[in-house]
Amino acid sequence: MAEPAHLSPRLARAKFRAWHRGTREADYMFGCYFDTFHTAWDEAALAWFEALLEEEDVDVLAWALGTAEPPVRLQGGQMDALRKFDYVSI
Repeated sequence: MAEPAHLSPRLARAKFRAWHRGTREADYMFGCYFDTFHTAWDEAALAWFEALLEEEDVDVLAWALGTAEPPVRLQGGQMDALRKFDYVSI
C-alpha cells in the first residue's frame, strides 16, 4: 500500500527516529515495529506513533513487555500490536 503523499515527510522523520533511539534494543523495537506497520497507518495511527517516540525508551520497553501499563492516551490497538509483536524473530 502506498503511503499518502501528505504523510511522507512525517513518515520519513518517524522512521529515522525509530531506528536511531540510541540503544540496539530500542532501535529494533521501534524500528521493526515501524517497518512492519507503517504502510497501513492513517493520520491518527501516525500521530500515535509520533507520541510514542516522545516517550522514554525504558518506559516503552516496559509497556511492550507487559511489565508496566502504558498511559491511557497510548492504550488501544496499536499498543496491543506493540505488545504482541515478536521481537525474537526479527
